[in-house]
Amino acid sequence: MYFGFGRFWWIIIILLVVYLFFQNKNINRFNHKTEKDPLQILKERFAKGEIDKEEFEEAKKMLDK
Repeated sequence: MYFGFGRFWWIIIILLVVYLFFQNKNINRFNHKTEKDPLQILKERFAKGEIDKEEFEEAKKMLDK
């Protein structure tokens, strides 16, 4: 009976490790979706009309450096 109970805890530990591994992968995957490239942000601001063409070109030159 002792050996069966010991196996039970090993199964629980393994399942916990697998669960935490997949949770970590999901968190990392969602973080990458929210990060934006500075040039993409600049293009979005230009498209919304927040900045004009001169400001867009000047900022784009600064990003290219």
